[in-house]
Amino acid sequence: MSTIAIPGRAPGFWHRRRTRRLAIQAAFGVLVALILLYLLERALGLQLGFEFLRSRAGFAISHQWATDFSANNSRLDAYLTGVWNTVRLVVVGLLLATFLGVLAGVSRLSSNWLVAKIALVYVEVFRNTPLLIQIIFWYTAVFLRLPPTREGIQLFDLVFLSNRALVIPWAFPQDGIGVWLIVLAGAAVAAWAVRRWRIADEERTGQPGRGNTMAVTLFVLLAAVSYALTDQPLDLEVPTVNPPVNGSFRGMGGGLQVSPEFAGLLVGLVMYTGAFIAEIVRGSIQALPRGQGEASQALGLGAYDRMTLIILPQALRIMIPPLTNQYLNLTKNSSLAVAIAYPELFFVGGTIQNNAGHAVPMFLLIMATYLVLSGVTATAMNVLNRRVQVVGNN
Repeated sequence: MSTIAIPGRAPGFWHRRRTRRLAIQAAFGVLVALILLYLLERALGLQLGFEFLRSRAGFAISHQWATDFSANNSRLDAYLTGVWNTVRLVVVGLLLATFLGVLAGVSRLSSNWLVAKIALVYVEVFRNTPLLIQIIFWYTAVFLRLPPTREGIQLFDLVFLSNRALVIPWAFPQDGIGVWLIVLAGAAVAAWAVRRWRIADEERTGQPGRGNTMAVTLFVLLAAVSYALTDQPLDLEVPTVNPPVNGSFRGMGGGLQVSPEFAGLLVGLVMYTGAFIAEIVRGSIQALPRGQGEASQALGLGAYDRMTLIILPQALRIMIPPLTNQYLNLTKNSSLAVAIAYPELFFVGGTIQNNAGHAVPMFLLIMATYLVLSGVTATAMNVLNRRVQVVGNN
């Protein structure tokens, strides 16, 4: 039975059909969850409490970034450290895999024979090889085969490579970072407003508005001026070789140190996922009518302008749904880090389970965490998908 709409008055929140459906589905979901918990805890005699997470962890986590975890912290702190390691890996992996996939997908359609064949070989090799084998290969046959720290490779005195770590320059936050971030947020809003204004002016007058150029210039200018006025809130550190003490080599200092485990896992995930994204990009571009590229070429646009202004924006509507699947796969495939002992959430969760027992609640927590991470990714991509779709008039 549909709701009767009163002219001039919108139906109340609880009188909307969509609201009633969502409420019924939520109530049904809660009922099913309660029944499952009863069967697991009462009928099967399983203990589903999470009080054990408050106890002392009793183990250290070798890979940390922006955290200060120690063995004296709770098991919950250990698990959250593993979650943070997973989030950091997934975010960096998604950015790099997207860049590599778009580059390889466009290269496969290049008129340059060598570029197209290199992209083809990359896609076929990495797409048809198991991900676990690739991760172990990058870790054992590449990063662990680098020279020892004493004989490490230095590139332009900025990057240091060894079998213990990859050390790169990095900017560490200082006291004034909070104020500077607020200024950056304001600069981003101002740049967005300038871009909208220039685009509207271009549509009204027909003259080039250069909205992107003006927006980027304004943002960079405001960021540079505010950085100088806030007494440099970032401290740039470059890798340095620590002087030996009593003849003992003390390794590297400064910069950001990336472990072989993180590097091997990241490269494996990026190369594998990027190959699938490349095929998505190639197929989406080829699904467009040929007249789009021919018309842009007839207007005198170069290859770069045709791809960035005409082809890719239209292909984006086609590629977002399958691209979302690859993003979700990368998030879940990060659990393969257990093969090379990188402490992401699955590895840390397994350590807690071996340490304290409570296998069922621990694995329920792990599954719920992956569900939340995947849900956030899917929601963001669905929002983007709705924004780029063309809405037709009825």
